[in-house]
Amino acid sequence: MKIFYGWVIVGVGIVVTCVGFGAMASLSVFLQPMAQAMGWSRTGIATAALLNFLCMGAGAFVWGALSDRFGTRAVVLTGGLLLGLGLVTASRATTLGEFQLLFGVIVGVASGSFYAPMTATTARWFTRHRSLAVALVSAGLSVGSTIMAPLAGWLISSYGWRTAMLVIGDVVWLVIVPTALLVRNAPVAPPVAGAAAAAAAGPELTVAQALRTPQFAAIALTYFACCATHAGPIFHMVTHVIDQGISAMTAATVLSVAGLASLSGKIVCGLVADRVGAKRVLVAGLALQAVAVSLYLVTRELAGFYGVALVFGFAYGGVMPLYAILVREYFGERTMGATFGAVALTSTLAMALGPVAGGWLYDAFGSYFWMFVGSVGIGVGAVAIALTFRPPRAPARSALVASRSM
Repeated sequence: MKIFYGWVIVGVGIVVTCVGFGAMASLSVFLQPMAQAMGWSRTGIATAALLNFLCMGAGAFVWGALSDRFGTRAVVLTGGLLLGLGLVTASRATTLGEFQLLFGVIVGVASGSFYAPMTATTARWFTRHRSLAVALVSAGLSVGSTIMAPLAGWLISSYGWRTAMLVIGDVVWLVIVPTALLVRNAPVAPPVAGAAAAAAAGPELTVAQALRTPQFAAIALTYFACCATHAGPIFHMVTHVIDQGISAMTAATVLSVAGLASLSGKIVCGLVADRVGAKRVLVAGLALQAVAVSLYLVTRELAGFYGVALVFGFAYGGVMPLYAILVREYFGERTMGATFGAVALTSTLAMALGPVAGGWLYDAFGSYFWMFVGSVGIGVGAVAIALTFRPPRAPARSALVASRSM
């Protein structure tokens, strides 16, 4: 039996998002060793993460538009080359400002070339099982944290932070560049009867039209609040666990547990969303996320951190793929790369602010207490905004080609 190539695209998406995002997110494991070795403040290093996400957000919009125009293969290939370059050069940085430029800007811009373009391409390949397919691509983000965090921790413990970052940059080149060559654009469906075909594809808006709709504003604000809720706790998770007297290597496994839980959350929520709709699952996941962050206020032992990581990871992982599904349902697929890139831009602004805000609050008050309190409040706000979503225009039933219904 011939394998539907859409599943190959899903596999490529998992690999490139795993390695690409995992390499960028490994900065949280480097935080304490770099601060000790170089004498840099946690706020200063976290500022590299701020630049990371700001540049990734702007890059996601630009890369998404480029993928709509030139194809996703060229975008992912270029991003992989640039990401490896950023990591290798950042490993040689001698000043904090140099590191912030190399890791914050170059790595950030490059990282924006993976998730939004691959998610948009995957959504175009599927009609049935679209939520599951997009969730699996998003699962690469979770697998990245699960794999890259312990790898970075081991490399740092064995060889120091510079060699560790250099090796991770080489891994990016060795994995992403050849994998990108497998990316193909979705086949163009043959014409079906007039209005039915257009309805089946969903409301096809231009990027400018989509950005002016209240639905876009609601989705973007929810995505922003969602990511603002978990950005700080994720980035400072390992350091917070270390602050409770737990070893650095063991603390890195807590992040891995959250990553594994996030992976299961993406798959489970993707399957459920195919049955009951993305909005319902999103609201439930956002509520669970807010509850999970609040548990950090009372957790001090390793077993408790593992338990919270399971709940927290499942929640934030489960909601992340749903925004792409909502964008596809509301705005159609023709300009999905740019439209989803614009939505992702708002989320990366939140991901940029979370780590540096958490670092500032720690430096100011000597603990992460107020970071967790603020995250819970923003999480409740995300639930409130998500409840305002209006239902998208229901597409008419139409017989689509079999290759895109698999």
